[in-house]
Amino acid sequence: MTAAGCTIVGGHSIDDREPKYGFAVTGIAPEGRVVTSAGALPGDLLVLTKPLGTGIAATAIKRGVAPDGLVGMAIQTMASLNRTASEAMVRAGAHAATDVTGFGLLGHLNEMLEASSVGADLDFSAVPVLPGVLLLAEDGVWPGGSQRNLDAADTVDFGALDLPARRILADAQTSGGLLVAVAPGSEGPILEVGGVVVGEVTAEPGISVR
Repeated sequence: MTAAGCTIVGGHSIDDREPKYGFAVTGIAPEGRVVTSAGALPGDLLVLTKPLGTGIAATAIKRGVAPDGLVGMAIQTMASLNRTASEAMVRAGAHAATDVTGFGLLGHLNEMLEASSVGADLDFSAVPVLPGVLLLAEDGVWPGGSQRNLDAADTVDFGALDLPARRILADAQTSGGLLVAVAPGSEGPILEVGGVVVGEVTAEPGISVR
């Protein structure tokens, strides 16, 4: 919270079996630096700033089947702020952006596309994924929320993509990264902070995955 420049005010406790830690954040955004989910244009590149798989990793941790290396990577990913990435996307002149959290990559991408009246092609081979997560997905280790996300993605054209890969794209993320639509040639600042180009915005509505 200190790194994010936040002041903690108030709070309450919950008596439950599992520890919970969450905040409602309020603040003022500087004029001219607001990037909404609407505004993506055909031809824009889609850049993802964090790897997917934290939902599957958390489920694996709860079940005691998470590889040691995955635990550390998942914690590091979730503990990393989106501040640097957000500053980079503003420098890049992003047309639209969304965080990738509970609805998974597909759900949040779909929200952006509907708000912008466009579609998208995704390249699964380019999507960053936490190490070991794909194997866990193959073994059926993943959250119920992720299954609901996949069930809701009934209009997505997955082509020949297999079920474990589909699960990755629908995995509900905790403290996920940003998905940014930016004009080709302007993505440099986001790539410099770890962003990866995972697809392209199209004029034709809907999501297709190759």
